[in-house]
Amino acid sequence: MKNAFWLILLAMFSMSGCSHTARLYPVQGPLSAQTPPPVLLGKITGAFNSGDLSVKLSDGEICKGRWSVVHPPQPAKGENSAVAQTATGMQAAWDAVYGQGFYVSQVLGTRLHAQAELAGDRGTVMNVEMYRSLEEHAEALPASIRGVAKDNKDNIYKVAF
Repeated sequence: MKNAFWLILLAMFSMSGCSHTARLYPVQGPLSAQTPPPVLLGKITGAFNSGDLSVKLSDGEICKGRWSVVHPPQPAKGENSAVAQTATGMQAAWDAVYGQGFYVSQVLGTRLHAQAELAGDRGTVMNVEMYRSLEEHAEALPASIRGVAKDNKDNIYKVAF
């Protein structure tokens, strides 16, 4: 199931050099207080377990980086699997966008989870995570992919494809 998801997703991104557009909607922080709040555009490309991601910020700064699959940690012998799983630092962003407890109940430990760290040409750093539920149907891609982003300027974004 895991391989089928990534193969379909990545085949879409890599066919004929295609890319997919992501929209980042500020939900918390200084940008969310603007009227109207800016909608940032991103471009994602890649194949198999990684690829490139870039986002153009409202001031024109470009943040670029690579996304890759997050592999759930394997528990040590005798250790509870919940103890072996550690948060990526994005739990608050997931919960701010999708509701309290979403990260732990839906994202943590899933096999269909990717992350990226983007660096801007003017000092902005943005962390992005994407996930797809195992229950979602493959034909609904990429709409079934959910994501969040957080930058070093205290903004949290909902990422939509």
